[in-house]
Amino acid sequence: MKKFCACSIASLLLVIAGCTTPPSGRALPPIGHVFIIVLENKGFQETFGPASPAPYLAQTLTSQGALLKNYYGTGHFSLDNYISMVSGLAPNIDTQSDCQVFSDFVMTGLSSDGQPIGHGCVYPKHLQTISNQLDATGRSWKAYMEDMGNDPKREAKTCGHPAIGAKDGTQRAEGPSKSVPSGDQYATRHNPFVYFHSIIDEPICETHIVGFPSLKQDLNAVETTPNYAFITPNLCHDGHDGSKERPCVNGEPGGLVSADKFLQEVVPEVLASPAFKKDGLLIVTFDEADIDIDYDPKTGKAVVTDADATACCDERPGPNIDTGKSVFGFPIRGAGIVGPGGGRIGAVLVSPFIKPGTVSAESYNHYALLRSIEDLFKLPRLGYAGQKDLKSFGSDIFTAYPGAQAP
Repeated sequence: MKKFCACSIASLLLVIAGCTTPPSGRALPPIGHVFIIVLENKGFQETFGPASPAPYLAQTLTSQGALLKNYYGTGHFSLDNYISMVSGLAPNIDTQSDCQVFSDFVMTGLSSDGQPIGHGCVYPKHLQTISNQLDATGRSWKAYMEDMGNDPKREAKTCGHPAIGAKDGTQRAEGPSKSVPSGDQYATRHNPFVYFHSIIDEPICETHIVGFPSLKQDLNAVETTPNYAFITPNLCHDGHDGSKERPCVNGEPGGLVSADKFLQEVVPEVLASPAFKKDGLLIVTFDEADIDIDYDPKTGKAVVTDADATACCDERPGPNIDTGKSVFGFPIRGAGIVGPGGGRIGAVLVSPFIKPGTVSAESYNHYALLRSIEDLFKLPRLGYAGQKDLKSFGSDIFTAYPGAQAP
């Protein structure tokens, strides 16, 4: 039987800090600064295959660090993946559909494996994220959101999100206009931290969830670089929008071409920063694999023609997935809507503690990512990051750190 944290409703009124604690005495590299860049909707073969349109990511970065060949998303569509990365919470019917309405999560109980039961988008204050854990232990964190606040009529420049109960107006990119010359391609659903009252109800939200330009300034010194930096490109630069037939709203090509260009500009700045050189770890991955959909505007019906919704690591759908319902007309068959997971996406990790050209065949997913970062910072494991048999990043990745534990 797998071991999870099982907390009472009474204990939830205090704080759910985590489900399990990492074993003591484990040999882990002394990483003090973690940088995460999340891209969008691409499967492993498209990104890292021989015909990849992203040579900087697929070739240059993998030659500088470690390629995780069997890294998986935890669901479809976007938001549920982002939430799993920072909280270990499984999808619900609303987060699976990217929370078209920014509604409160209505909690009715707690499952036997520690997951909140209910539906909605913005989780109650007692449900925590890794950012809350970092705050509690005196470590720093920031989320850098490209384009956030470009159009102040849509969202604020810091801690940008819709009002509770309002329709999310950031579901689509806004093109350049006279009033907003650069356009606004920020997407709330790609910013997982604003889906927690433990963050948006506190002053830290204004100072910790900031626009992307702040990153360059913060990287100048170790003292100004957060221990945990979550970097979200805009809807074009993360690869979400754009294609050969239809470019991004600002005319850029989008897809992996624009994502690769973004990485070429940003990653060298991260790698050259004093904090990264001292004890850094850069993680570049995707939220989910791609889904091909045929949509008939006359009938309003959509049909999935191809999708990778595979999973790994004994992923569980959680207590809030009703297989009798559908999302956007697609039948639910688990966390991946059309299957058990979010598909094989791959990841690249770069660090002074990783030998260039490392390749890992171990299986990981977003819950394992959260678990691994919590272990590095000696934090309790939140949600499904606490699954007993889930693996943390180990000696298969930290190949330049003698004595690193097995995954």
